[in-house]
Amino acid sequence: MAAKNTSSAARKARIEEMRRAERSRERRNRILVIGASVVIVAGLVVGGTVLIRSQADNDGADSATASDAKGKGKFTTDADGVKTWSTKLTQNHVTKSVTYPMTPPVGGDHNPVWQNCNGDVYDKAIKNENAVHSLEHGAVWVTYNDKASEADVKALAAKVKKTPYTLMSPVEGQKDPIMLSAWGHQRTVTSATDPNVDKFFQKFVQGQQTPEPGAACTNGIS
Repeated sequence: MAAKNTSSAARKARIEEMRRAERSRERRNRILVIGASVVIVAGLVVGGTVLIRSQADNDGADSATASDAKGKGKFTTDADGVKTWSTKLTQNHVTKSVTYPMTPPVGGDHNPVWQNCNGDVYDKAIKNENAVHSLEHGAVWVTYNDKASEADVKALAAKVKKTPYTLMSPVEGQKDPIMLSAWGHQRTVTSATDPNVDKFFQKFVQGQQTPEPGAACTNGIS
């Protein structure tokens, strides 16, 4: 009888030990679950905060782009007839359209992708935002409207095709038949044979005005 009681007591002791071990495992699991939950929630809060701030910054940049682009500067005309924009032009990369204060634009916020400008001639209008990025790389942009003569357009196209860091396209909204633009600078020329064409190219193709000298004029958009 005593042996039977001893066996029963031992069994109860083992059962109790097993229960204590199970309770211990449950406590550890609860602690791990709570800890993991805290980490996950903290990560979500931090990530959400960063996302909100990032979105706010991007939205603010896009809003500022339009505001700054309509901006406070103006053209002043130099002694050589070249017009220079009076204030520093912004250089933010944006994916939205930009309203520029001049036509064609000579700088400001622009698309992250530049227009190919390795002597590229475009028969149709191109996006200002891509062309402005080309100007940032030191390109000269030759533009014309429907008042330009066919002979001048052909002669200018031939010149552009053999000149790296230049591009050409029609811009119907511009004031004069033929205009030349570089970052922060612009002028009107009377024809393809106007000596100011060569002078403008010599001064502004990869000139001192270039915000990003040596940057590519290929592998962009065409």
